[in-house]
Amino acid sequence: MYPGMMYWWKHARRGAECGTEAGCGPRGMGVGGMWAGGGDEGDFGEGFGFGFSFPGGAFGVRRPLRFLAYKLGLSEPQVAELAKILSDLKTERAQAAVDHRRTVAAFADAVAGGVFDEKRAAEGAALRVGSAERLRDAVVRALGRIHAVLEPAQREKLAYLIRTGTLTL
Repeated sequence: MYPGMMYWWKHARRGAECGTEAGCGPRGMGVGGMWAGGGDEGDFGEGFGFGFSFPGGAFGVRRPLRFLAYKLGLSEPQVAELAKILSDLKTERAQAAVDHRRTVAAFADAVAGGVFDEKRAAEGAALRVGSAERLRDAVVRALGRIHAVLEPAQREKLAYLIRTGTLTL
């Protein structure tokens, strides 16, 4: 084990001794310490892999869904629909990440040979543009679906979160 990990392991163990999620661990983070989402990473994490991000570390769909449900005061049917929307957007973002790796490989192939392969570089660039367009369309569709689900006051709160940078697209 990497020596630097020993501190974090012991730190998490100290937090787990209280046996509840109520925040009785170190610095009030509950069981799991830093890994439970506390620490100096901000409140909600970033890079959700589907177009939304917050300051901090990376999480899946459940974390931003809980954040939005809390901040917007969503009802159960709204939460269920928002979960579907975010899941679809996460899938599209994952596909964009795959396309990004393919474009990088195409660019590397283009410069690897003795002569620059302009055709291969153009294929990589076209793939990157197509991927960006698909992701753009997916975000616009998701925003339209979210707009349809929310009530006017909730839309105002969502717009505020986007404007202030708490939620980024």
